Amino acid sequence: MEDLLVDYYMAKALSQQSKVSFSEREYTLALYTEAVFKRRGVTQAEFDSSLVYYYTRADRFLEIIGRVSERLDEQALMLGASEGEIGKYANYNADGDTANIWSDRRTNVMLPMAPYNRWEFSLEADSTFKRGDALMMMFTSDYMYQSGEKNGLLYIAAVYSDTVVSRILRFTVSGVNQLRVPEDTLRKIRAIKGFFYLNEGKERPSTTRLLFLNNVQLIRFHTGDYEEDDDKTDSLQRADSGGRLQADSLSNRVAEGRSDSLLSAD
Repeated sequence: MEDLLVDYYMAKALSQQSKVSFSEREYTLALYTEAVFKRRGVTQAEFDSSLVYYYTRADRFLEIIGRVSERLDEQALMLGASEGEIGKYANYNADGDTANIWSDRRTNVMLPMAPYNRWEFSLEADSTFKRGDALMMMFTSDYMYQSGEKNGLLYIAAVYSDTVVSRILRFTVSGVNQLRVPEDTLRKIRAIKGFFYLNEGKERPSTTRLLFLNNVQLIRFHTGDYEEDDDKTDSLQRADSGGRLQADSLSNRVAEGRSDSLLSAD
């Protein structure tokens, strides 16, 4: 299964290289994947049956996907893919003006059932963060659904001393996705929190529905040369107690994974 998935992802990547119409890319993908199945001595039906098998063994499947991701990264480096859109920040140092600060796994597979339908992340800011920093989350989504509505969601929040700035992205198709959190020139980020979420929908539990997340990156941009005097920064911030209490309450809800935005989005 591991070898098959490596070839399958390579076929998908190759089919997306040509600048042709969507229907032509889909036709090319069908040709490439059929060649993969023939090479591995399996049929589309057997591949689908294997997905059904692993659908009930998510922990084991995560291990396979992790190894597949490592092998694809090696292939990408050999082919120079790190210069492409999704990989151009991968090797940036954490203390540079543009840095990939993501420290969690770069690949995950999600199922629309608890606990596999939610992937949380949290990052505390360090001394390399500055006032005016902007954020951008980048990742590739790949849906493998027999049927049902594809409804993935990314929530990310930049936590400051007195407020929280959050953004939500819904992604319903396979492809490269990005979500930006704009800079705040008066404050310095204290923490970054968020989660990926896959809506369960109304399909039968036995229906195979998988979401693969690949090449996950969190990019921090220094957008200007701002003073790092914390006392001066604090004097510019909103310091009324009501604002702090409201921010603290929202921060707690984000930390516990109970954002109002998600509740309303569902």
